[in-house]
Amino acid sequence: MTTAQSQPGSYVEPGEFKRDTNYITTRITADGHDGYPVEAGRYRLVAARACPWANRTLIVRRLLGLESVLSLGLCGPTHDKRSWTFDLDPGEVDPVLGIHFLQDAYFKRYPDYPRGITVPAIVDVPTGQVVTNDYAQMTLDFSTEWVAYHRPGAPRLYPEDLRPEIDSVNRRVYTEVNNGVYRCGFAGDQQAYDAAYDRLFTALDWLEERLRTQRYLVGDTLTEADVRLFTTLARFDPVYHGHFKCNRQKLIEFPVLWAYARDLYQTPGFGDTIDFTQIKQHYYIVHTDINPTRIVPKGPELSNWLTPHGREALGGRPFGDGTPPPPPVPAEIVPASHSALSAPEHAD
Repeated sequence: MTTAQSQPGSYVEPGEFKRDTNYITTRITADGHDGYPVEAGRYRLVAARACPWANRTLIVRRLLGLESVLSLGLCGPTHDKRSWTFDLDPGEVDPVLGIHFLQDAYFKRYPDYPRGITVPAIVDVPTGQVVTNDYAQMTLDFSTEWVAYHRPGAPRLYPEDLRPEIDSVNRRVYTEVNNGVYRCGFAGDQQAYDAAYDRLFTALDWLEERLRTQRYLVGDTLTEADVRLFTTLARFDPVYHGHFKCNRQKLIEFPVLWAYARDLYQTPGFGDTIDFTQIKQHYYIVHTDINPTRIVPKGPELSNWLTPHGREALGGRPFGDGTPPPPPVPAEIVPASHSALSAPEHAD
């Protein structure tokens, strides 16, 4: 969950980077016990393709087929200290919520909201108020509370029998990898950076071994665990390796993890949510404390994401007894120039 406060000096402080994990924990549930029942058309998911935490919601929404019941508002890749903004829309105003600054939805519910204005967020359209920005719970609820609206053939991303193992893997992936790259990038001194670096690559080495003999992180199908790891892997070489100094090796230099990442990228619902251009613009332009020139690198090469990965040899069924999602709705297609999936090699 990248915050709107990632401005000069706000993260880089002496010592270890500490993430604010106090989110709005209101839930949208089938029984509506928090006052927000699951309803088709009532809520709007606000995300940004640049943000790895928001990217999770885009993937799960696609895989489960919730596009027709949960509308999507996309913020642009950059923001200032105030808020994410809808600068990709005509007039820079979200056509459903009628706002330019996402903070307006936060302030409508909490006029003195003291924390970062973050994506993803779900907004109650009738009131214009943010319901939740608890990204970790959000995707689990998509799987467990929005079941009545899942598409036919939707995968079981959080099956009950695998939840203890999924939760265990997710905890380590979050602390050591998803957040680990940020601990490297925003470390405030050498000692904190060195420790974060060692923890990150210890975890990546563990994942390399875990995935050597199994196609997916937990069980033989895609689960929530794969979604959470993938969004960090997709950003590793374009951003984290250089910008965040996670440079022991690139993702493409991990034989197993690189094949695993390509396998997911080429799976419908994963790669078609990735906008490499917006990802690079966000990190290199917004984090001026790390990159004061705001120069966005041209690389890396993207067509290698489409090379054969060979992971089918490990077996596994990506969608279990279900089916792949249909193509993205036209309004949500990533521009061709921003995605490896639109390269000529993929046209056939």
